[in-house]
Amino acid sequence: MSYAVDFKNVSTIGLESSPVAEALAGLRANEARYFMNKYKREFTVVPAGESQDTLIYVNRILKEERGLEFAAKPLETSRLQVENIDWTFVFYEDGLEVNVLYTIDDPKKRAVGFKLSEGMEVPKELAEAKFKFATQKSKLAGTIRGSFFVIKGEY
Repeated sequence: MSYAVDFKNVSTIGLESSPVAEALAGLRANEARYFMNKYKREFTVVPAGESQDTLIYVNRILKEERGLEFAAKPLETSRLQVENIDWTFVFYEDGLEVNVLYTIDDPKKRAVGFKLSEGMEVPKELAEAKFKFATQKSKLAGTIRGSFFVIKGEY
């Protein structure tokens, strides 16, 4: 069952099993606010168990592009198309968010982003791959650490 994320009244619905549920809920709400402010679009998530196609898509890109496979349990996903961009999100139990920005008509603007909820350690999979993380502040999510890589293949 899908859930429209409310960025005004942040809720941990669907994220309760995470040790950083409050911070992950803030990170999810931060994404919801972004889509509402920039595109006037509601940000809706689906339990990972109901969105296997989305998980397969993201896992394929991570594996083929960088050999990454996360041990953490995926809790929720979101997939939407805005203008010419296909956006895909996976929220993991450990507090990690993976997002795929995939422009339909411009192969130069395709990337995978990683955002770490406040209070979580860098996952070993990303530490081993030597990603460097930048920091940003968010009223909803506290301190967010993020990194990315450019997608080279076609998906």
